Amino acid sequence: MADATVDTVASVPVAIVGGGPAGLMLAHRLGRAGIGTIVIDTRSRREIETTQRAGILEADAARDLVETGVCDRVLREGHEHEGVEIRFAGRPHRIDFKELVGRSVWLYPQTDVFTDLADARDRDGGTVHFGVKDTEVLDITTGAPRVRYTAPDGSRHEIRARYVVGADGSRSMCRHLVPEDRRVRYGKEYPFAWFGIMAEAPTSAPELVYAHSEHGFALISQRTETVQRMYFQCDPDESVDAWQDDRIWETLQARVAGEDGFRLQEGPILEKTVLRFRSFVQEPMRWGSMVLAGDAAHTVPPTGARGLNLALHDVKVLADVLVRALGGAGEGALDEYQPRALQRVWRAQNFSSWMTQLLHTAPGGTPFDLRRQLGELDNVVGTRAGRAYLAEQYTGWPAGSRA
Repeated sequence: MADATVDTVASVPVAIVGGGPAGLMLAHRLGRAGIGTIVIDTRSRREIETTQRAGILEADAARDLVETGVCDRVLREGHEHEGVEIRFAGRPHRIDFKELVGRSVWLYPQTDVFTDLADARDRDGGTVHFGVKDTEVLDITTGAPRVRYTAPDGSRHEIRARYVVGADGSRSMCRHLVPEDRRVRYGKEYPFAWFGIMAEAPTSAPELVYAHSEHGFALISQRTETVQRMYFQCDPDESVDAWQDDRIWETLQARVAGEDGFRLQEGPILEKTVLRFRSFVQEPMRWGSMVLAGDAAHTVPPTGARGLNLALHDVKVLADVLVRALGGAGEGALDEYQPRALQRVWRAQNFSSWMTQLLHTAPGGTPFDLRRQLGELDNVVGTRAGRAYLAEQYTGWPAGSRA
């Protein structure tokens, strides 16, 4: 289809494939610098907005939404969390982020981040096309790459750009454009998944609760004052149809039970899903005139709440180097992107993997494995160094750090 007739041709400095938070935040940052973009996504806006996803934002990420002029809704409707609770062996242990590292995180769903960014693009006159299909990215080894797509009305369009950014998520088409013999993919599949629910119920705790038990992991999170999101460890091939509400609540209650008598507030379950996860990184993150950002280049298990934050950090770095590359610095400025992004990516991969193995019960684990794991948890919560390490990693690394 590369040579087929198109109905329109548009020229722009940067074409962005993927209209999720990473792609839209990049377009927003570039727009503030006076650089034009066109963003396309195969999903409709409604589809993205109604795909419920939890979200923990580092303080720097939440601040960026406000200070870059997206909007201040995160401050009005988000919830600042100054710590988390780690439960194991029937006892609660609070990790006080503020006391340990002077930082906090914000509970603010990824779907709300997307809505804020999409609204900001509309407000600022940005060009975003949702619901496209037949996307092709062409000529990325030249200085004049092109993106072709079919609009929802069936018309065919071409974008001519200086750079293309692949921000098209964990099922990225763009990542496959790096030749197989020139790319390296690092990955790890995990032998468990999360069974996630959305429940109509009051909040059970003021902050997130991470629970380890001999039966497996559970995470208690919030969505609103009346709707809660919770997860428990399950088999990756688990069927949601096999789980009735009573069985779900019984499983969750058993995994958070303790000598303090803690119990979850129950209510009707509105949504059920099984979330598989893995660790993944593709290098290089740039090939010719195409650059990868966010989940297109890397994914992490959700345990450490790093995924959205990594994507937003990628485009913060990428916006900086693109502005300079399109200005006086030239293409050489892009050479800074991968090392700056990957340092943080591999730190996050390490933390996410560590926290995942710390809290989950591995299939086939022996009594020794369980006792050793409890010893590690005791080391983490029982020493200031352990608590500070978890707090520093979970809240992210300030913008002034090396990563």
